[in-house]
Amino acid sequence: MANHKSAIKRIRQTATRTERNRAEKSRMKSTRKVALAAIEAGNKEDAEKAASAFASVVDKAAKRNLIHPNKAANLKSKTAKAIAAIA
Repeated sequence: MANHKSAIKRIRQTATRTERNRAEKSRMKSTRKVALAAIEAGNKEDAEKAASAFASVVDKAAKRNLIHPNKAANLKSKTAKAIAAIA
């Protein structure tokens, strides 16, 4: 266990940030599942709305360094490609 006041504070900060990051990653995965479900259903309008929400969450995650910007681009590209295949 940490003995210094600053080390104790760092432990608290790390725990807070870990929880926040975990929640944000979970939100990203959930919105991706919703988008993929809409694509599977074949409803292009709903799929585009879900993909737009997913792209927003992914961009925020990349901006906050939760995921690499290239991974964000790849995820958005895959969903856009799947939506284009519906028509």
